[in-house]
Amino acid sequence: MTGVALEALQLLLVLALAPLLTGIVRKVKARLTAKRGPALTQPYRDLLRLLRKEVVLAPNASWLFRVSPYLIFTAVWLAAAIVPTFTTGLMVSRAADLIALVALLGTARFALALAGMDVGTSFGGIGSSREMMIASLAEPAMLMVTFTVALLVRSTSLPHIAEFMVTQAVGIRVSLFLGLVSLVIVAIAENARIPVDNPATHLELTMVHEAMILEYSGRHLALVEAASMVKLLLYLSLIAAVFLPWGMDLGEFSALAIATGLATYAAKLGAGAVLLGVFETSIAKMRVFRLAEFLGGAFLLGILAAIFLYVSQVL
Repeated sequence: MTGVALEALQLLLVLALAPLLTGIVRKVKARLTAKRGPALTQPYRDLLRLLRKEVVLAPNASWLFRVSPYLIFTAVWLAAAIVPTFTTGLMVSRAADLIALVALLGTARFALALAGMDVGTSFGGIGSSREMMIASLAEPAMLMVTFTVALLVRSTSLPHIAEFMVTQAVGIRVSLFLGLVSLVIVAIAENARIPVDNPATHLELTMVHEAMILEYSGRHLALVEAASMVKLLLYLSLIAAVFLPWGMDLGEFSALAIATGLATYAAKLGAGAVLLGVFETSIAKMRVFRLAEFLGGAFLLGILAAIFLYVSQVL
């Protein structure tokens, strides 16, 4: 029952903190550009406003267009549920696998791309094609990071990886640093952040994510936007769980351990939001044709990380 209660707490915590995380990133970016910026609660207000609005559907929209927002949100929320945040003693710990995580995120991406092309608009087709191009480069890099961590830990289970990083003498490894950089690049691309995409604009020539959801409105748009917020929190949680799991409850289930895990998790999310805001403010939007080089670098770093780790273990 403890694992069930902690899993329910994590599900609610993910939903509660995802809009706040987006609000912190926006606030940091506004402050760094000498602007007041929106309130931290503005993402919550935006979602509530969209939920109250009427859904407007195109005449040629199929059932896939209507079902995709629910499928996208469910897949991303389930993916967030299997990533350990403040404790490793979750109900779904046995299913918390990096390969399953990649599959769930791929399912959400596939549904979003199909929905973008369903209505038949030119913007939706452009956004979907660009999304698949980014996915074809980001997923191999993600799998290489998974392979690197699996070589070290001998497992792809996320709770086992977190426990290994905390309890074992891992030390400072070049391979893990390269894997961390590769995963950060993948996270930026998967969440359509600068320099890959700019979530704050609707420039037709460069937008990727926004182009696929232009036809959505009302509760459907609210679900898609909420899924993107949860996805950002998911990747920050994944980076923290794999490379910075210190402070996490390792199955003790004591009040002190859980409170410490919650506090350190909140601190990690806050630090990640600030760093993301600083990074996006200090770099310019990249041309679409250069995205292959950007994500190719992530794949190369993943390969180098696996090679360095294998060579160090052999020697």
